[in-house]
Amino acid sequence: MKFTKMHGCGNDYVYVNCFKEKIENPGETAKFVSDRHFGIGSDGMILIKPSETADFEMDMYNADGSQGAMCGNGIRCVAKYVYDYGLTDQTSIRISTKSGIKHLELTVEAGKVSQVRVNMGAPEFMAAKIPILSEQEMVTEEAIEVDGKTYHMTGVSMGNPHAVVPLEDVTNLNIEEIGPDFEHHKRFPDRINTEFVKVLDDHTIQMRVWERGSGETLACGTGACAVAVAALKNGWVKPGPVTIKLLGGTLQIEWNQEENLVYMTGPATVVFDGEIFL
Repeated sequence: MKFTKMHGCGNDYVYVNCFKEKIENPGETAKFVSDRHFGIGSDGMILIKPSETADFEMDMYNADGSQGAMCGNGIRCVAKYVYDYGLTDQTSIRISTKSGIKHLELTVEAGKVSQVRVNMGAPEFMAAKIPILSEQEMVTEEAIEVDGKTYHMTGVSMGNPHAVVPLEDVTNLNIEEIGPDFEHHKRFPDRINTEFVKVLDDHTIQMRVWERGSGETLACGTGACAVAVAALKNGWVKPGPVTIKLLGGTLQIEWNQEENLVYMTGPATVVFDGEIFL
């Protein structure tokens, strides 16, 4: 299987061009290639496929083999791949995902994509649709007890479920211990991606993320969008673009509340091309 290793702000995936390759068991393949000791090493695997409804289709799998609906960092890398590797010459493209068709604008420098702006769609706040089990219609700074400690979370779906949790200190957070307890908490029937955040100023937020099925990752695009939306909704930051500082880099998030659409802008990087024998 030929592949390309790529990352968006350190959120790394193995990308497979399914115009040329055929993957019989993508879930098991994703588990194998994601292993950082015995495989290639990644947060998961993303298949780039033909689409009947858009220019391309993105099929995403987490490191544990489970299928994901959407990946903001991943979709930027898909956009870079299809342009840089000659599958398209367009700088405005549409990519089909399990959470709908996304529109992307590509910034090209010296013949290569350097930045991608993605229309991530509308945020979903209804608890039942995220889903989060709650007595309230929306989960807004709602208390949740995890491992004997009370936290406050805001629930947002950006095509997959997120719980945004503000803390005084995220740098020294033992995320390897608390992350799984959130992910598998009984209030999250489909598990959850948890963003632990600290507001740095009126337009900047520090974030660490525990992704369901992958553990801590260096970045999460849909998570950054969920954080910015929750922060604007709750008044943690002032109106306008929000800078999200992740372990692997920085993303710019805009929430156009008149259109109720979220836009994410960030880099995409090729690490290397390779071939692995499965």
